[in-house]
Amino acid sequence: MSRTMDRDADVQPPFAELMGMKITHVSRDKVVAELFVRDELENRMGVLHGGAIMAFADNLGGTATIANLPKGARTATIESKTNFFAPIPIGDTARAECTPLHRGRTTMVWQTRITRNDGRLCAIVTQTQIVIPAGSA
Repeated sequence: MSRTMDRDADVQPPFAELMGMKITHVSRDKVVAELFVRDELENRMGVLHGGAIMAFADNLGGTATIANLPKGARTATIESKTNFFAPIPIGDTARAECTPLHRGRTTMVWQTRITRNDGRLCAIVTQTQIVIPAGSA
């Protein structure tokens, strides 16, 4: 099976590697990861780009859903909302913890809290993942 078709929550897509995400914990109840904030991820203000924060959380929500899917099922993000509270400067590390708000038969909803080295809350991302049953087109 190709890497892009792998349904193992411990295996990350190439995009996660491109961004520099490091998954440190995966379970059915929580996914934890880190992202070193380097120059390539900065916005015009010299801090972590909001799109990078959103992509970081989106990958974790997908990982968490995959860890909870029934055999043969797939997933995709169908909604995502981000609240930004504080910037994360270049050279710092974004830390994320993704936990379930709802794990249903057809959708799962995850909340990802992103903090920086000093512990300050920087963003909360809430996303909905659809559960696509095995055999669906």
